[in-house]
Amino acid sequence: MSALQLGLMGFPLGHSYSPLLHRAALNTMGIEGEYRLYPVPPLPEGRQAWQTIFTRLRAGSLHGLNVTIPHKQAVMAEVDVCEDEARIIGAVNTLGRDTHDRLWGANTDAPGFLRDLYAQLGNALPACGGRALVLGAGGAARAVVFALIQANWEVWVCARRGEQAQFLRDALRASLPSAALDALEGIPPLGGLPPRLNLLVNATPLGMSPYAEAMPWDASLPLPEGTAVYDLVYNPRQTRLMTFARSCGAPAAGGLGMLVEQAALALERWTGQTAPRSAMWQALEELPPAEDSARDKPMEEG
Repeated sequence: MSALQLGLMGFPLGHSYSPLLHRAALNTMGIEGEYRLYPVPPLPEGRQAWQTIFTRLRAGSLHGLNVTIPHKQAVMAEVDVCEDEARIIGAVNTLGRDTHDRLWGANTDAPGFLRDLYAQLGNALPACGGRALVLGAGGAARAVVFALIQANWEVWVCARRGEQAQFLRDALRASLPSAALDALEGIPPLGGLPPRLNLLVNATPLGMSPYAEAMPWDASLPLPEGTAVYDLVYNPRQTRLMTFARSCGAPAAGGLGMLVEQAALALERWTGQTAPRSAMWQALEELPPAEDSARDKPMEEG
């Protein structure tokens, strides 16, 4: 088999973690291959680069591709087979070609989030389902909400603009009519929070470097007792929201594990082998702190 040609398409990509993760995994697996960045500006400006990439995918000279903002929705029109999870979420972050030369699209963000959520916070969460409040209504939020619904959670979506939260709710309800899902506008007062809240998820960019001092929660409001916090932001690794949560006595986790999981799941789809997550984590741990904190990239990498 020829060397695997893999990569990440998006814009801007900056100094993405994805090549580091995938190269470490491929080396450990003993698979010859490379993982490159493919910066493609938003359409229509990036149309020529876009066409070149999809020509390569269909020809088989590019074996797999991760997709990040702003292209996760647009690539859905290019695939021959869009998997159900990706179709319902409305976003594709992994592309590949099957044995019938059909281009498929999948979403590994949702299962990646759920796996890391329970890996990091499982001891603080109900064994089956619970009640969650998700801050944000963009693509990352859609994957999170879908994952929680599939795991039998009741979910409330909260966005600064109430119509965004309502749009997300209505879009997912159309495909998941039995979902326990509702929408709120703005950061609600304590009286407006779901009762017995088990989980708060930040799916907004607030708190991400270089705006690390921003926080998506009103610091004058204590977290409800018994609430765990998961922040999808992973740069910085210790966000202000996580620090606040721990000051309230709440367990908290950042989104770096979700990044590793979604990358590992994509690699497993391309290779048919188990991805060595420990090697991927080790590659991240070996980054110099200055290099880590200076990275300029979107919250969603794959």
